[in-house]
Amino acid sequence: MFLIGNLLNALAVVIDIALEIYKWIVIIRAIVSWVNPDPYNPIVRFLHNVTEPVLRPIRNAIGYRLGPIDVSPIIVILAIIFLQYFVVLSLKHLAVTFR
Repeated sequence: MFLIGNLLNALAVVIDIALEIYKWIVIIRAIVSWVNPDPYNPIVRFLHNVTEPVLRPIRNAIGYRLGPIDVSPIIVILAIIFLQYFVVLSLKHLAVTFR
């Protein structure tokens, strides 16, 4: 049974790292959007391609902007924090029960 516990713990750590990296990508995209970035820059294109599939449905659901501020990155960051606390910690606690 300890193998299942170790597997769940490893899965929790990998999910946590992936969510943390994606959170920083969203933050960087939001900061870059404050300036007028070159749309042909490979880094800007990467940030857009990675974050737009997640941000677009949120913009469509709440309206594109709340005044002059695009709040979709804030909502995504809050969702990521929720997933880190709920899913990752739940997996870690479940892993402890299998040890």
